[in-house]
Amino acid sequence: MKVAKTIKSVRVAIKAARKAGRTIGLIPTMGALHRGHISLIERSGKHGDFVVVSIFVNPTQFGPKEDLAKYPRPLRKDLRICEDHGVDIVFVPDAKEMYRQEELTWVDVDKISEPLCGRFRPGHFRGVATVCVKLFNIVQPDIAYFGQKDAQQLAVIRRMVADLNFPLKIVGCPTVREADGLALSSRNRYLSLQQRKDATCIYSSLKIAREMIEAGRTNSKTIAAKIRKIITATKSLSSIDYISIVDAETLQDVSRVAGRVLIAIAARFGSTRLIDNLTVDCRTR
Repeated sequence: MKVAKTIKSVRVAIKAARKAGRTIGLIPTMGALHRGHISLIERSGKHGDFVVVSIFVNPTQFGPKEDLAKYPRPLRKDLRICEDHGVDIVFVPDAKEMYRQEELTWVDVDKISEPLCGRFRPGHFRGVATVCVKLFNIVQPDIAYFGQKDAQQLAVIRRMVADLNFPLKIVGCPTVREADGLALSSRNRYLSLQQRKDATCIYSSLKIAREMIEAGRTNSKTIAAKIRKIITATKSLSSIDYISIVDAETLQDVSRVAGRVLIAIAARFGSTRLIDNLTVDCRTR
């Protein structure tokens, strides 16, 4: 496994892989790798890709009061995980390598970046879209893999790739969960024992919402109220950013459930912000 710290060195490795006839698969990450990331690496490996993992804590997607400074950076552990799971090259640039001068060019994806997390994290998706464009231009992958847990991010990237005509396939992979249902996240390590226990209510409420829809309930406000009741019954909840039922493609709120919808939640336990979601396809009922 090769570790590349510069754009030039990763491009040299990619060029050699292409010359050998390999398909390039990219897994963009901010490190602190867990089983969710590993599932993306394994998915890429099963395709026979030349597997590229980027590890870069991107400063432009953090707000001024967010956790950039304390975001976990266990690089040695991350590199061991990558090597153990057959990654071909890990791209580990620093901020000066990715942003060599004052950034005058940004990528904004309108409309689908505005609801859900976009309302609470201004500028976040501009930073995500811009760094992904940079990574796509540097690595020039054939396929890039993203987790469904970050459903809005996945939707933004898919639309950006389509609108800008990238010759690139975006593959969304299922959310990986702990045995009790908590979605894996690098930020879970911030939770106290009580917060960690209480946070399982997010997925529990999502499953109950899905059951309500499958039983024929279609009023979004009624379903969201049930979710809220479950989550607010916990001891360590600090606040709820949103409980939203939206069209799975446009991410716009729906008053009545129909077609394919995304049930999405963002809530804080202590100071830790957690997100999760489920997609329900009413067309299959």
